[in-house]
Amino acid sequence: MSARILDGKAIAKSVREDVARRAAELTARGTRPGLVVVLVGEDPASQVYVKNKDKAALEAGFSVRTVRKSAAISQAELLALVRELNADTSVHGILVQLPLPKGLDASAVVRAIDPAKDVDGLHPDNVARLALGDRGLFPCTPRGCIEICDRSGIPLAGKRAAVVGRSMLVGKPLALMLLARDATVTMCHSRTTDLPAVTREADLVFAAVGRPELVRGDWIRPGATVIDVGINRLGDGRLVGDVAFGEALERAGAITPVPGGVGPMTIAMLLDNTVIAAARAAGVESSPPVVAAGKGA
Repeated sequence: MSARILDGKAIAKSVREDVARRAAELTARGTRPGLVVVLVGEDPASQVYVKNKDKAALEAGFSVRTVRKSAAISQAELLALVRELNADTSVHGILVQLPLPKGLDASAVVRAIDPAKDVDGLHPDNVARLALGDRGLFPCTPRGCIEICDRSGIPLAGKRAAVVGRSMLVGKPLALMLLARDATVTMCHSRTTDLPAVTREADLVFAAVGRPELVRGDWIRPGATVIDVGINRLGDGRLVGDVAFGEALERAGAITPVPGGVGPMTIAMLLDNTVIAAARAAGVESSPPVVAAGKGA
């Protein structure tokens, strides 16, 4: 058996086309989605990420700008900038590129962002809304994982899902999203006893731990879906995920590659969050997030 490759680039392109359509509809009503990215310092990876976000937002028809600040900016100055953006009605999405330089409190900066403009989905209010099943803005990478499954016809309800990694950026919110979609979720981490045995029982394996090729092929149940969130650069320059792709390819039913899987979805869902935020600000509900949180038993 050779697994079906889930093409994140193609799915992200489809999402971005849908976002552009909705953005055009909002703009015609008098509200052009506005995204501001705050970039502090000269981190090379952050520079590339921000450039890609700006390009994608412009292609979607947004008003977009990047506010660049020196790494020497004070905490007070950065918080003042965030408050200024909160008050600007032309700005619907605020993204402070992480990580911040040493000496700056990223948690305090995230908490200062208006939750209605928090398109990264990291504000405690949005985290709570996700946990409670309320409407909010939710983290982009986990949303991208769910979107890949939905657009690939992979059911979630009633399935056993193993989430490997418990970070606040991916693992924890992803587990909540899967629960909201009626999957049975096992959260795995460094203290999980016999991790391979846990993943072998899963219909869906989501790997988001940041360790190159940790998940081996024989950890995968035959026919399972594997969503690899990891992206790791090896000493020889190759990019690999958290899953041993070649091995898993022979056992899984469907799998995302690295690169070209979950990665492109993160920016696509950032754009989706921004157009949702703009629609809500205009009093017009745009297409709801794919994560429709469930409640009850």
